[in-house]
Amino acid sequence: MLSLAKNPIYKPSLHQSKTLALTLFQQCMHVAVTMKWKKDPYFDSIDLLTKSKDLKILISLKNLILSLSPPQVGIPISSISKQNRRLEISGRVTAFLRKYPSFFEEFTGPKYNLPWFKLTHEAFELDREENTIYETKMGEIVDRLRRLVLMSRERILPFRIVQGMLWYLGLPDDFLKHQENLLKFGFEIFEIGDGEKWLKAPDTGQTLPLSALQRNAISESGEQLELLSRSDIHFPLFPSKGIRLKVKIRDWLDQFQKVPYVSPYEAFSDLELRSDVAEKRVAGVLHELLSIFIDNSAERRRLFCLRKHLGLPQKVDKVFEKHPHVFYLLLKNKTCFVVLKEAYQVNGQDTVIERHPLLKARQKYVKLMKKSDTILRNQRSGKPFLELNEEDSRLI
Repeated sequence: MLSLAKNPIYKPSLHQSKTLALTLFQQCMHVAVTMKWKKDPYFDSIDLLTKSKDLKILISLKNLILSLSPPQVGIPISSISKQNRRLEISGRVTAFLRKYPSFFEEFTGPKYNLPWFKLTHEAFELDREENTIYETKMGEIVDRLRRLVLMSRERILPFRIVQGMLWYLGLPDDFLKHQENLLKFGFEIFEIGDGEKWLKAPDTGQTLPLSALQRNAISESGEQLELLSRSDIHFPLFPSKGIRLKVKIRDWLDQFQKVPYVSPYEAFSDLELRSDVAEKRVAGVLHELLSIFIDNSAERRRLFCLRKHLGLPQKVDKVFEKHPHVFYLLLKNKTCFVVLKEAYQVNGQDTVIERHPLLKARQKYVKLMKKSDTILRNQRSGKPFLELNEEDSRLI
């Protein structure tokens, strides 16, 4: 249930931005909207979302094993345990590896009877498929990094911030270590202050990328962007079952949709922080950010590090609560994930959100994860695990 708090409406002011193509009327009608979180079974049942935390650890472990030994050899558990903190594994590493026998094959090592682990054949084949995608689609994937950097205030981000976003963008963990690749795609590297490295986006001249919301407005209207008003650009809304809006909230939402839209790729330093234009820009930045991620979701706490660089408010999480028709908060294993609802609509509704080249590979990894449940269940019952071929599995 949503509620609308009474806030004073500030005196409207006419604000001329030096960086925008037109003069925006920034009315300070910052409305406090609160909501009670509503569980949505549809999003809570999507394996790609609910298993994403373990999937990130699994792929990091896969890459670690392959970096330390040939696929058929494997490594001792001691080599993996040293990386426990970096891999963000809660509990014993051995227990986590044994949780996924479809990924990791355990055997006794040559010395001291220590457990060793290597990738299963299926996991190795998926890794090869993933590498093929990198070889053929790397330019398309790196373009998402370019978009992220272009959203920042000065078109530049520190390496430590970019490193935390690589998983969501679909880039390898060691991508920033190969600086020749960065230069190849037109990025520039700077050292600022105490020697911290920063990444600058390639120069786009006067041409800025079109955001997903801009492309959606073009698709809906059939007009070129230059012929559209900024007020014509609005958020596609996807209400969850059970969420009912009060009349005042619906009226506020209708007015919010008509607020002039500022692209995440435009300069924003001249916007009034408490204006409705700035509020719509913040929601648009979060929409665009999630639209370039592989599964169009991210851990909420991971987005907080971008606040200063993308011009987001201190309480950026309030934006997700204020717009439940755009974002969904998924709670899983004591972790909160933010999901862009538009990307998961299956009722024949078109979306301009571009499918990430690695999305299908990630889905195959999740399918392999689920196979572990069957293997472990059969081991406990003493039954052999019989793998079905594709034709047989369709009959079930």
